[in-house]
Amino acid sequence: MTTVLLILVVILALYSVVSTDLLNGVFALSAISIVSALIFILAKAPDVAITEAAVGSGVSTFIFVWAIRHTRRKDREDQ
Repeated sequence: MTTVLLILVVILALYSVVSTDLLNGVFALSAISIVSALIFILAKAPDVAITEAAVGSGVSTFIFVWAIRHTRRKDREDQ
């Protein structure tokens, strides 16, 4: 089970780097945090899992989405 979750983390990390849309990359990073929290639960570290879920998935995603929202996006038609 842990191996599958670790492979999923690597796939999501590659997707977040390769993705051309910033919002999709942010959601992939949020999914990495959720999967990491699951890995910490399997490792019997619930306090670390709660912190990872709250900070990594919640607060960081909110800040990234807020920053993307307050910047002007350049579409392909504008280039």
